[in-house]
Amino acid sequence: MGYSLPQQEARAINRNFYLYYFFIFFGFGSLFPLLSVYLNDVIGLTGSQIGTIMSLSPVIMILVQPLWGVLSDMTQRPTYLLTIALIFTAIFGLVYSYVANYSWIIIIAILLAITQSALIPLSDSIAMNYVQKTKAQYGSIRLWGAVGFAVSVLIVGWISDLTNLSIIFYGFSITLVIACVFAWRLPKENQSMKISIKDGLKELSNVPRYFIFLFVTFLVLGPILANNIYFGILISEVGGGLTGIGIAFLLAAGSEAPFMKVAGRMIAKMGIIKIIILATIVSALRWFLYFIEPPLYVIYLSTIAQGFSVGLFIPAAIQYVRDLAPKKVGATAISLYSAIGNGLGNWFCTFVGGLIMEAYTVMHVYLFFGCLSTIAIPVLIWFQYSKKT
Repeated sequence: MGYSLPQQEARAINRNFYLYYFFIFFGFGSLFPLLSVYLNDVIGLTGSQIGTIMSLSPVIMILVQPLWGVLSDMTQRPTYLLTIALIFTAIFGLVYSYVANYSWIIIIAILLAITQSALIPLSDSIAMNYVQKTKAQYGSIRLWGAVGFAVSVLIVGWISDLTNLSIIFYGFSITLVIACVFAWRLPKENQSMKISIKDGLKELSNVPRYFIFLFVTFLVLGPILANNIYFGILISEVGGGLTGIGIAFLLAAGSEAPFMKVAGRMIAKMGIIKIIILATIVSALRWFLYFIEPPLYVIYLSTIAQGFSVGLFIPAAIQYVRDLAPKKVGATAISLYSAIGNGLGNWFCTFVGGLIMEAYTVMHVYLFFGCLSTIAIPVLIWFQYSKKT
């Protein structure tokens, strides 16, 4: 059951959500697209060292995110926890800019990942609780995060070109501090959701197709997410500069929204597996294109493929997971899907990508990504033409 808020109060809460999501993703867009470039060009780390550092966050996410959820359920104060996590994330981001020793960078990266891993789950939990009670639209809130990210990669990339790369840490920390102001004003209520992972896995064991699809998620979503780490290096290699990196990320991130908007209609028209196959093929072709080291303008044009692959694969994959799983373990199924794709797949592709870049070039990293995504295609075709089990 939803309830109505006074119009003025509802507008104020919505505005806080919009500004909160804008600034938190502005911070993410300030730091993460250019962090691998900073570690490579300014600190002078090797490919394997960069891969190790950048792969820490998805691993820690798998381990620590559930603990933040438990702490939120125990305290029933997600807004307070979120504000605390924002403050410490901003502090660790600032400290990051003063550290040049590899061992110390590892330590700071771990601390940053621990606090940062709380931000999106707690934010989304507060937002989902609010929209469920008020019948507001979650998409209209979350959209401002995409806007913040797209704007920041262009602005911070341009400023970094004019000054130096250390500015990415200041942009990150300052905008997270600003986000604290709006986080503190978010609704204070919490809704405890208890999920039994053991019972959920027992139910899902009766759906073998679900676990095969997790393998597909690993192969496809892993490269998509790891691309955020290596894309900036690729642009730099072909002479794009920091402003060029910002433009490329702006085009790529901006292309996702239109495809997400029409994903539902395309799934209804073509079928969910066909959409997933199409998105996977486009994703694989994009990685193979980058392997042949195309000119910068071709890379810019190719960013629309991110909208097609990410904008269609992610909503279709989540819907497919929900369709496969028994309703009573739907949350567990989606949580496991997220852990495999966003966590394990992201970590594996980021870490191995670093080793490949050190031994060869960043272009060979994309050859690896293309091969992984290609492996998923025959599995998906089998899904399409075989009976459900």
